[in-house]
Amino acid sequence: QLHVVESGGAVVQPGGSLRLSCKASLVNLDFYGIGWFRQAPGKEREGVACISEKGRDSDVAGSVKGRFTISRDSAENTVYLQMNSLKPEDSAVYSCAVDPAPYGLCNFQARRYEYWGQGTQVTVSS
Repeated sequence: QLHVVESGGAVVQPGGSLRLSCKASLVNLDFYGIGWFRQAPGKEREGVACISEKGRDSDVAGSVKGRFTISRDSAENTVYLQMNSLKPEDSAVYSCAVDPAPYGLCNFQARRYEYWGQGTQVTVSS
């Protein structure tokens, strides 16, 4: 069973930065599409960023464009979400998800992702 683990969430002041990490056991993440999603209390889950197999394609949501970046580190078998210029409205539980389909694409459709982590809390507050 593929096990996904996120880390890096914290409390940060507005304008600050965080880097979230997504790791998975038993698989090489390079061969899978990966998505980062977030959900704040009382709000629907939102796709934040995605990256395709081997990082050929990536995208971020309009709400975070210019501030968030998704990337892979093959040597570490890790996918990162770099978050800069954080705003209070970025506060949420951030989850990493793995699409097990071959030649995984970058997409924001949560139903395409089969394996999810427990999430990591990001709180942006002064």
